[in-house]
Amino acid sequence: MRCHTGHKPYEYQKYGEKPYKCKEHGEVFHYLQYFEKHEGNHNGKKTYKCVECGKTFMWLRSFQRHKVTHTGTSPHKCKECGKTFISSSSLQIHERTHTGEKSYQCIQCGKAYRYHQNFQTHLRTHTEEKPFECKKCSNVFICPGSLRKHERTHTEVKPYECKQCGKAFRSHVDFQLHERNHTGEKPYECKTCSKAFSFLSYLRKHERTHTEEKHYDCKHCGKAYRDYRFLQIHERTHTGEKPYECKQCGKAFTYYSSLKIHRRTHTGERPYECKECGKTYRYYNSFQTHERTHTGEKPYECKQCGKAFSSQRGCQVHVRNHTGEKPYECKKCSKAFSCPSSLRKHERTHSGEKPYECKECGKAFICHTNYRRHVKMHTGEKPYECKQCSKAFVCPSYLRKHEKTHTGEKPYECQQCGKAFSYYYSLQTHEKTHTGEKPYECKHCGKAFSYYHSFHTHEKTHTGEKPYKCSECGKAFICHSNCLRHVRLHSGENHINVKNVGKPTVILIPSEGTKRLTG
Repeated sequence: MRCHTGHKPYEYQKYGEKPYKCKEHGEVFHYLQYFEKHEGNHNGKKTYKCVECGKTFMWLRSFQRHKVTHTGTSPHKCKECGKTFISSSSLQIHERTHTGEKSYQCIQCGKAYRYHQNFQTHLRTHTEEKPFECKKCSNVFICPGSLRKHERTHTEVKPYECKQCGKAFRSHVDFQLHERNHTGEKPYECKTCSKAFSFLSYLRKHERTHTEEKHYDCKHCGKAYRDYRFLQIHERTHTGEKPYECKQCGKAFTYYSSLKIHRRTHTGERPYECKECGKTYRYYNSFQTHERTHTGEKPYECKQCGKAFSSQRGCQVHVRNHTGEKPYECKKCSKAFSCPSSLRKHERTHSGEKPYECKECGKAFICHTNYRRHVKMHTGEKPYECKQCSKAFVCPSYLRKHEKTHTGEKPYECQQCGKAFSYYYSLQTHEKTHTGEKPYECKHCGKAFSYYHSFHTHEKTHTGEKPYKCSECGKAFICHSNCLRHVRLHSGENHINVKNVGKPTVILIPSEGTKRLTG
């Protein structure tokens, strides 16, 4: 009642007597109860013993709370949702989730909190106080929870294990969040847009997207953040700090999440499995993008031409086709690219590196996409089917190319002559007719080529490689088109096979023309 009336009948005696003194620290106390509690911290004395399980407690309050765990009764019940609690204080804290009460407000930034502990932690973001220090690496933290979580990175202890899938976690919070992946539970709903979330912290972060409050400013560049944790992560871009190191290869990372993902390259773990086709992924973003190949969802749309994409990254790269932006440049030939993966792929044409090797036939590839495509030729897998004609394809890019034969879509236009193309690589090839660019140079004779395919074919004149062989007469050829031309000399037969190591089989039927059969 006095909380409401403001009545304070007891006056603080500034120089009042403190008769109880600790012999170890010299600390003095007004009351015997506090003195006894303090002494218990030194001698480890646990006065209260549970008859049921033998567990001992230092404080009566803790002992009484523990006894309730044996009776199975939770005497304190929430009137709103019926949830029960062992202690009245726990009930009071829970009730704030219904009332929205935030009793603790920061004077500096005005941010309010439901719980005093969270409020105290927040205050340290202003004072920059980090009182909790790791004994192993001297890293300091704002709150004990962050310290405990960090300490497990040294011990690798994962005490929380999921009963459904066996996955273990360092923190109870991560464990609880994971469990909701199995149950699908989303108990926290946004009052503005009704969006539901698995975790209260996720809801609070989401709510800020409506209010647009950003309390935390970077001292280096002035960028503002809604969450203090995001500010801390951002500051590492200025300091260059990489506190998370891989024990297997020594590689260091700015973010712990990056270290966790990196570890999968050593363990081979692929935790994300597609329910439709069983395909597994190392990264959640890749898994999400893959799922959209089944649902057909394309949430990212280009504002200039209206083209939609299944991934945000794909949309960003596409936009550069309109702007002409090519921020990634090759140091050897100064050729520029719109995305880093294209640059890395190009650099291998200089180094000759082919990191992706087929286990079936030993053929190596510069690009992982081409490698995966090749592997499917051995398995015969064609998971991507055209909805209009039911034709199946090895990879989604082939399906997208095929779909344009139905729509007649030509989104890529040459800015110099206005000619339009269905595929971006066709536009790139065409543009070389205007620029005269020849980026592919033969190391043997110095001859330069506009197109990689022509360069690749020319290289075989030096190596003597002839991968295309006629099964009828045994003659071998450097390029596929010459082999096809030769096959027509045997047109008196009903069908003629063209053998080719690691390539699709070509069958010629004179009455129907040439058909390429993959698999």
